[in-house]
Order: sequence, then C-alpha cells, then structure tokens
Amino acid sequence: MPNPLAYLMLALWPVVTIALFRRLPADRALILSLMLGYLFLPEPPAAFDLPLMPPMSKHTIPALAAFVICLVKFGPQGLLIPQSRLARVLLGVFIFIPILTTLTNTEPVFYGQVGLPGLGIKDAIALMLQQAMLVMPFLMARQYLADGGSQRYFLVALMVCGLIYSLPMLVELRLSPQLNNWIYGYYQHSFAQSVRGGGYRPVVFLYHGLWVSFFIMTAAIAAFALWRQDSRLNTLRTLLCALYLLLVLVASKSLGALLLASAALPCLLFLSRQMQIRIALLLGLLAIAYPVMKGANIIPEDRILAAAASFDEDRARSLEFRFGQERILLDRATEKPVSGWGSWGRNHILDPVSGVILTVADGRWVIIIGVYGWIGFLAEFGLLVLPIFLLWRESRNGGADHISPFIAPLSLMLAVNVADLIPNATLTPLTWLLAGALTGYAERMKSMRRLARTTSRRELEWQSIM
Repeated sequence: MPNPLAYLMLALWPVVTIALFRRLPADRALILSLMLGYLFLPEPPAAFDLPLMPPMSKHTIPALAAFVICLVKFGPQGLLIPQSRLARVLLGVFIFIPILTTLTNTEPVFYGQVGLPGLGIKDAIALMLQQAMLVMPFLMARQYLADGGSQRYFLVALMVCGLIYSLPMLVELRLSPQLNNWIYGYYQHSFAQSVRGGGYRPVVFLYHGLWVSFFIMTAAIAAFALWRQDSRLNTLRTLLCALYLLLVLVASKSLGALLLASAALPCLLFLSRQMQIRIALLLGLLAIAYPVMKGANIIPEDRILAAAASFDEDRARSLEFRFGQERILLDRATEKPVSGWGSWGRNHILDPVSGVILTVADGRWVIIIGVYGWIGFLAEFGLLVLPIFLLWRESRNGGADHISPFIAPLSLMLAVNVADLIPNATLTPLTWLLAGALTGYAERMKSMRRLARTTSRRELEWQSIM
C-alpha cells in the first residue's frame, strides 16, 4: 500500500502547479506541471477516492489543478470549445458517452455464482467527470500550446526530462526496479514483468516498464528533432544527447518501443515535413482500422508470430497470448457493440466461482471498445488522429512551406503514440497535450489561410475599382 508520502505528494501538487504558473509563462507552466507530475508522482493505487468522483490520481490532479488556474487567471475565452466542428462532435461524444453506456447497462451481470452490479446515475456522473478530466490537457494545450515557440519548448522539455529520467532508469537497470517501493512504499506492477534478458526493465514512478521505454523513446525523438530542425540546438551536444537517449532506450529492453523508434527516426531525419505528416496520418488511420481488421481476421497473426519467434521465443509467446486475449475481449465487446459494458470490470470474463478476472486487456483500443463500445472508441481515437488529419489538409492547401519545423516531428510522435495504443494502453496526459497543441496549430493555420484569401480578394476588388 502507498505510504503517507505518496498521498502528500498528490495533495501538494496543486501548490506546485500554482508556483509554476506564477513564475513561468502559461505554456511552459502547463507543460512542466503535467510532465513532471506524470513522471514523478506515484501511480495508482495512490489516489484520493472521493464521493461521486473518479479516483483523483497523478493522471487527473495535475490536469485539474492547471485547468482551474487557467480559468481563474485567464478566463474561459477560447479554452473549452475547438473551432473544428468534427472536433466538437468528437469531444461531446467523448465526454457524454457514459450516459448512453449507463442507460444500456442498468442490469447486473452474472458469471455463475459471481455477479457484477448494474450501472446507475452515480456511475454516469463519475465516468463523465473522469472523461472530462482526461481531456482537460487537450483543451488547455489547444489554447496555450498552439504556436511554434510553445511546441519547441515541449520538445525541449521532453529531451531534458528524458535526460533527467535516464538517471533513475540506470539505477534500476543495475539494482532492479525499486525506487517506487523505496520512496512511496509499494510496487506498482508485477515485478516478474520487469525481468528481461537476464536483467531488469526500469519502471521508476510509472505504471510499467513499457511506459518508461515509450517515454524515453519520445524523448529521443524530441532530441533528434531539435538537432535537425532547431538552429540554436543544431549542435554536437544535442546530437550526443539524442544518441545517449537512444542507448538508454536499447538498454530498457522494450522491443516495441525500439521498433517504433526505428520506424519514426528515419522519417524524421530524411523525409520532408509534408511526407512526415502523410506517414503520421497513415499510422493513425491504420490504428483506427486495426479493430475492424482484427474482427474480420485480416491481421496476419500467424506470420507476425513466426517473425517474432525467429527473433525471441518468449516475445512470440507473449504476443500469442495478447492476440488470444484480444479475440476473447473483442467477442465480449460485440455483445454490446454500440456503447459497451461500462465499468466494474463488466467488459471482462470472470471466474464463476472465485470472481477473479480471467482476461487481460493490454491494448487501449480493446479496453475502450469493451467499456464504451465503438462510439467511445471512435470518439477517443478520432480526437487523437484528427489533428494530424487537419494538418495534412492544411499542408495540401499550400501551407506546407510555411508550417512550423516542429509540427511534422510532433505529428510523427503523436502517430507513434496512437500506434502504440494497439498493443499497450500508453495514453497519458502528454498524449492529450500533444494532440491539443497540434489541433490548436491546425486551427490557426486554417484561420490564417482564410484571412489571407479574404485579404487577397479585397485587394483584387480594389484594383478592379481603380
């Protein structure tokens, strides 16, 4: 169980957030308050369980504190509603889907002697609040991280925090993942999953070693992006930092994150901005299409397993287990395909005697389809992929030459994160920050294009009058 320090850190984080917003510009304070909270606060079960509220944890407390400060300090103007009509629809569905889910799950579910309760109005309220708090970083980033300077600082913060985080990672690579246990009094996941290749996979203060590897991978991508695109950081020191982060990623023993980095870095280093955005959009659309292809048995699972077995038998067995669990959970989800089964583990299969959950949901996609159905899945993944689509559309309309040099790397980074939501559930506040920042930038590009078109039309009218 978490010790008192874990709860104290959570309780004090709003004070840290206030201090950051008092000392720094809004964009930098927002980035640091959420990024540092995500990296260093304790994971659930360290959380405050309040009546009619979802658990208040490291994933919601920093976002809620920053949101309240932004409302008080800057007012609500432009903060809540995106300009894109599709984004508004997706946002509304994302927040209010628990109402439909609750209305279609009022009956209890039984597995032999074990029963799970039906959902009621309290569940609907708590789930809607949870959805609203999850998307708060998206809304704030759309408002305050929509310019190139803020996005540059986001990349810098990722690189610097990655360098800082690599130090406790190296400690755990040598001594085993113990920092969370030493400092906060508990181990946040199964220790057996941290043992890899005769060594250890670092966890530090995140949920799982895969989350740590994914973060250090994004930090490495950020460092390479700054080295290539930023004139002030196009130095040997930045390149050495990027290579160092890449070595730490290799040492983290996460094949998935390493494969994603191997795909993203050549695109980042050798392709044009417009081509990077196209590849990012393709990755995002493939991630959305994956559940459909899975249900239609289009995914070549046998070939993928054979390729994995040629590399590592243990990884192949792990992947085979995941494929099997995905199939079971997807079959369960098809019983309530529209709005899902809701909370309380109703989307899982339980042992009919002991009540133990027998299924394992690793990918974010299968979790969301099981809990909120296809509507919830399309709303969440749509919000994440939409900014890449908006940027692609604006780049086709003549904006590619004037686009910020940091937009293409950030688009690739977001697409890689969406792709990682297929095998894992690495949806974090940083994911929503990134999606919101790109959405805000795309909306500004559209506004500027319309303004330029209007100005040009007026000039032509004036010339015709003269």
